[in-house]
Amino acid sequence: MAVKLSRAKKKVQYDQKLCRLLDEYSQILIVAVDNMGSKQLQDIHRALRGHSVVLMGNNTMMKRSVRLHVEMTGNKAFLSLIPLLVVSFMQLKHAVLSFALVS
Repeated sequence: MAVKLSRAKKKVQYDQKLCRLLDEYSQILIVAVDNMGSKQLQDIHRALRGHSVVLMGNNTMMKRSVRLHVEMTGNKAFLSLIPLLVVSFMQLKHAVLSFALVS
């Protein structure tokens, strides 16, 4: 049986993945996905497959990961992403980061 990871370990893995993607890709698309059906999300994932990487997460977790990445790399340009992840009046809980490598 597979061992379940603790929340803390999952967050560390998420941080590492987001940091790797921020280093690897030159463009990022941020989209709020509240009240979006699973079928629509599935269709979007299929359409983007092979062209980009889709990373979903809570706004606060993404903000935390971006801040950690800035601390590790010293690249303060990524701090401009944080206002885009601000929780709105409607309390958006999830957003999608789509990373696309542009040649």
